[in-house]
Amino acid sequence: MTRRFTLPALFAVLLAGAGATARADTPEQQAYREAVEARMYQEAMEALAEGRRKDASAILRRLVANPQQAGALLDLALTQCGLGNADEAERLFAMLETRVQLTPDMLILIAETRETGCKPWKPTATTTLTVGRGIDQNVNQGASVSTLVVDAGVPVELPLLPDFLPHHDQYSVLGMEHMRELTPNGSIAYLQYQWRRNDSLRQYDTAVLFGGVEVPWRVLRTTVRTSVNLGAVKLGGHLYQRLGQLQARVSPQIPLPANTQLSLIASASWYDYPTLTHFNSATLEGRALLSYRDGPWYAGASAALLDDRAHTGRPGGDRHGNYASLLVRRALPAGFIGELAVTRQSWNSERPYAPALLIPAVRAQRTAVVRTALSYRFAKDQTLQLEARAVQNKENIPIFQYNDRVLQLSWQWQLP
Repeated sequence: MTRRFTLPALFAVLLAGAGATARADTPEQQAYREAVEARMYQEAMEALAEGRRKDASAILRRLVANPQQAGALLDLALTQCGLGNADEAERLFAMLETRVQLTPDMLILIAETRETGCKPWKPTATTTLTVGRGIDQNVNQGASVSTLVVDAGVPVELPLLPDFLPHHDQYSVLGMEHMRELTPNGSIAYLQYQWRRNDSLRQYDTAVLFGGVEVPWRVLRTTVRTSVNLGAVKLGGHLYQRLGQLQARVSPQIPLPANTQLSLIASASWYDYPTLTHFNSATLEGRALLSYRDGPWYAGASAALLDDRAHTGRPGGDRHGNYASLLVRRALPAGFIGELAVTRQSWNSERPYAPALLIPAVRAQRTAVVRTALSYRFAKDQTLQLEARAVQNKENIPIFQYNDRVLQLSWQWQLP
């Protein structure tokens, strides 16, 4: 029967061997040395947990300068084995067996690793396909009012054309997500594609392609994940939007309650509209994400500040905004998973929207989205998901207000 070691259990095993030191240090020197070694060991464990195998190996090599550090030496051997360096791993195993009094758990772990073998590192990859059907009550984001009131000295009420009123339709959706490791040190590449075809309102069909690369860095004892993303959106079969984004994400080392993590995210995005004039812009965002995970529960709350810089001539000019979200997910009996998410985003323009078109107001937009989903995994790699989404877009310019309701049933298949 093969024994499996979780990270906490392995940590305990390694620390048990790490106590076999024979230096004649003073109590103060020993306490200081143990504190330094414990910190280095924790950094190595964090690197392993984050997939940064090479960083973990470098930290452990510094730690095993003391040849009697059995725990770190064993972990270095296991890390080298995980990287496919079989000869180096065997040399370290032999050093352990000849120089250190190993515990029974350590001997079992070494024997199981030798039996399994040290295979060369191979990048892992995951691909998920999604097929779905849905109904959308407002495909075109038609206005929730039917008239436009303009004031040219005397208020005049103008009826909106049918194209600007809400239209509902059913649709089919096809999606693909692919992720692949690039290096043994945690760099990944990802690609996402989604195609949506409406049954009748084909001019609102969409196709979205989004891809990027993420690379982790170690800065001042903190992991910083940087990413570069590119994307494109088609609307009605024509290129509607191109976008690019640079992002950095860091989880600061500060005391937090158990099972809680804080991440700080900074990003800069560029938006280009080939078929629209004066709508290109660049957006800066600073976001804080607080997440909690405990057994079947997951919860995440985020808040962000947004600064949208328009190119010359955009109606309303620059915009400033904020964003807040709350997500709760829980594993339910019989293989179900329930999810509830609420988001709210605000935008405030700097200048009147379009005085020449008799819309002199400074635009203020408030958008709220409520999303709920119920998923059921009926096979190891296949899931059914029923999702409902409600959107309420309130604005001080009535013709931009809209409401929407969407219901979608999808099948997700994770390829081997």
